[in-house]
Amino acid sequence: MTGLLDRATAVLDKAGLPQGALSHVESGMHFLRFDAETPQSASVYRPLLCLVLQGAKLVSAGTRNLTVTEGRSLIVSHALPVVSRIIEVPYVALVFPLDLDLLRSLAPAVSPARTSRGQDAFSITLCQTDHGMEDALARYLDQCKDEPSRQLLAPITRQELHARLLLCPQADTLQKLLWNETTASRIFSATREIQSDLSRTLVVSDLAERIGMSQSAFFGHFKAVTGTSPLQYQKDLRLLHARDALRTSGAKVSDVAFRVGYESSAQFSREYARKFGLSPRQDRAALAAE
Repeated sequence: MTGLLDRATAVLDKAGLPQGALSHVESGMHFLRFDAETPQSASVYRPLLCLVLQGAKLVSAGTRNLTVTEGRSLIVSHALPVVSRIIEVPYVALVFPLDLDLLRSLAPAVSPARTSRGQDAFSITLCQTDHGMEDALARYLDQCKDEPSRQLLAPITRQELHARLLLCPQADTLQKLLWNETTASRIFSATREIQSDLSRTLVVSDLAERIGMSQSAFFGHFKAVTGTSPLQYQKDLRLLHARDALRTSGAKVSDVAFRVGYESSAQFSREYARKFGLSPRQDRAALAAE
């Protein structure tokens, strides 16, 4: 783990980022470093592998809470609204986004019979970092440093990283997602449909019918996979999308509210403050003051 920590720290130092989050263009990875504990922040975790190299972080999705400590990893299979905060510093982590198309192309080589029944369906898996994965990530970072190896070697190691995820002991969640007509793949389709148009009124019974489930089965499986209900999932995504819009544009609060599907600006402000601790206007002003 020390070698990977040194590499991550070198990337952050080279970018001149003493703390915060960095999108590393050369590798497509993200690096995080914080020297102080943080308040809760809300974001959307998309399919990814996250390794905590130093410190610890608390991640909450719906009713589920996970503490990710040094040397442990998160594997995320679905887009998931989460609330997180750093609880132990210094904190350094790296995030490797997953390519679902690449995973699907590799999946036929792995028999679905490897998956075990009765395993937790939740779309975030917490595990001890695999040494083979750690080594492959270190090689991948090294290969991304210069153009020739980035073009020739890095794509091969990137494929190896995805293959390792399908072969590791915690592969069950990803494998179930990739095989057609599994419960996980149907819930994934449902989350994609919700994300495609956040302004649309969500009728749970209609969505359940479209993915081929009864309403009660759909509700139960959706909550098992995402940690929350379909309506709360949509609400959390709406609020996160609205927060991004407020922070990156000069649009009126009411316009942002209507754009993400709220019919009442007052209701939007109440739910926004409940989610983020500040009203939309206060949150925008706080960002401008930073």
